[in-house]
Amino acid sequence: MAQKPKVDPHVGRLGYLQALVTEFQETESQDAKEQVLANLANFAYDPSNYQYLRQLQVLDLFLDSLSEENETLVEFAIGGLCNLCPDRANKEYILQAGGIPLITNCLSSPNEETVLSAVTTLMYLSSPEACPHPELNSMPVIQCMLRFSLSANTRLRNLAQIFLEDFCSPSQVTKAQSWQADSALGIPLPRTEAPQQP
Repeated sequence: MAQKPKVDPHVGRLGYLQALVTEFQETESQDAKEQVLANLANFAYDPSNYQYLRQLQVLDLFLDSLSEENETLVEFAIGGLCNLCPDRANKEYILQAGGIPLITNCLSSPNEETVLSAVTTLMYLSSPEACPHPELNSMPVIQCMLRFSLSANTRLRNLAQIFLEDFCSPSQVTKAQSWQADSALGIPLPRTEAPQQP
């Protein structure tokens, strides 16, 4: 079990978050990195932390962590991005930083929570006030959502159906269905934590 981050509780919110970022960057321990990234992802849930997290370049830290081989780091990083996406400035930053391909790569993760966070993040990024990005509902993404909409996993199935109904046009879905019939899609479904009950 990872130790609690070594942070003085009297340094204030910005100082505390800075200490977490520094610890993440300096530690050699994978357990400590996972613990710190989980903490940062949890802080990303609170809108009062958005400005500090931008100032400390935590969005870049999350985006960079999406390329890690450690699935736990990827899970916490996409969870952190998902938590930050309701904010317009964070959303624009992720889009301008080229985050979409990194996020769509998470759709093929074997980790269920990573996939769920990736789908939710794509939905936040696709919201009406964001400028449209064709990558968000590209044919591979729509085909992936079609597959997920048939999943035995209720959470994944429901999210995928919402994505297809709210963020894709009927013609895009029809086109993806016809393309899917002609090709074998190799994106595996994520593992579930427990076997699905019949």
